[in-house]
Amino acid sequence: MVSIFSLYPCNPLLYSSSSSSFRNFVEWHFNPSSNSNSASSSIDGRGGGGEFAEPARLDTNGKRSKLHASKGKERQNEKEWGVRDFDNEPSTRIRGSEGVASLRRNYNGKLDKNLKEKKYPRLSEEIILDSKWLPLLDYLSTFGIKESHFVQMYQRHMPSLQINVCSAQERLDYLMSVGVKHRDVRRILVRQPQILGYTVENNLKSHVAFLAGLGIPSSRIGQIIAVAPSLFSYSVENSLKPTVRYLVEEVGIKERDLGKVIQLSPQILVQRIDVSWNTRYMFLAKELGAPKDSIVKMVTKHPQLLHYSIDDGLLPRINFLRSIGMKNSDILKVLTSLTQVLSLSLEDNLKPKYLYLVNELNNEVQSLTKYPMYLSLSLDQRIRPRHRFLVSLKKAPKGPFPLGSLVPTDECFCQQWAGTSLDKYLAFRQRLLVRRFAEKFERKM
Repeated sequence: MVSIFSLYPCNPLLYSSSSSSFRNFVEWHFNPSSNSNSASSSIDGRGGGGEFAEPARLDTNGKRSKLHASKGKERQNEKEWGVRDFDNEPSTRIRGSEGVASLRRNYNGKLDKNLKEKKYPRLSEEIILDSKWLPLLDYLSTFGIKESHFVQMYQRHMPSLQINVCSAQERLDYLMSVGVKHRDVRRILVRQPQILGYTVENNLKSHVAFLAGLGIPSSRIGQIIAVAPSLFSYSVENSLKPTVRYLVEEVGIKERDLGKVIQLSPQILVQRIDVSWNTRYMFLAKELGAPKDSIVKMVTKHPQLLHYSIDDGLLPRINFLRSIGMKNSDILKVLTSLTQVLSLSLEDNLKPKYLYLVNELNNEVQSLTKYPMYLSLSLDQRIRPRHRFLVSLKKAPKGPFPLGSLVPTDECFCQQWAGTSLDKYLAFRQRLLVRRFAEKFERKM
């Protein structure tokens, strides 16, 4: 006999084995003359469907259960939606005729309840795991989502685990078609599991079209979604577009720069831009005497500025630049030219570079106003290797070391400053890095 699962390719796990509608369906398959009315109501799709994989609640006569009819409203208010069915047992994945025979033997008994505990033991302990969720969990597992991630998704938005697996696949397929990487799906869903419930036509497409309308290249849209998946929870007309208007009309960002600003900091679309802009604008204007056009340049180059804490981020770095002898006007020049200085670590980045500048390169702090890029360069990968290499070749001047030699590419540096081959410099740098690593390791020991 042909298995019912080959005749009806829908995943049988979408039907609760403990519901009488599924039992009638199986009985009808083996004996069509019996119970035909109830069987037909189970397979023609009129009994359920919808967005969630919820089984029809029918009794053995094909009528809707009074128990579930009376509790239908109450279930909406329950904190734990993953409630077991009539006999308090989960459904089980069954394969082929052997599974059907097993189901017939257990018609008046209980199905195997160990499947979900075997597949998702931790999840079963953390939450009341409904077996109807297993097809979705299996599919999402292909993106590297672990049980710990499912727990987080459940805690953030429990209904996301009730989504029909076919609907979830349609939505994730669409996101990947617009550039979301397979490896980023896990991070997106853990942070914003609600995305599984957003329809392609009414939500996802309109938000993608909005991003494209800002001048963002199609090759970057997937990256923006991965960084700020919560943007799908904001209305395009009532939230996202007003934010963009504020950036242009109030902040002063040019429309041609909007796409670049959003690419640098997608989170800017989902924050209270009026509050973040006004507080930082007032701080920089008061602290450094910065005019608005200078602050707008900072935001355009480094919009992450609007996310930084004033007390823990902006002020300590400004005070450090003051402590090494910079005036407010010098600090403003540096920040306008290289705003990302405000994102650099004081202890691991700014202070070591400053000490190397004055102690090893014999430069004054004022040289930073001419070459602010120095603060953005890697001390281990760029500054120290080039300095030591020129010293080893006896081509380093006795006075202040020329910071201009740190700016060009490795190839240009070798041609213009070292007068040697690129391979020779790269080999020198590698030996220096290994030696520095060994010294740090010995100090830790």
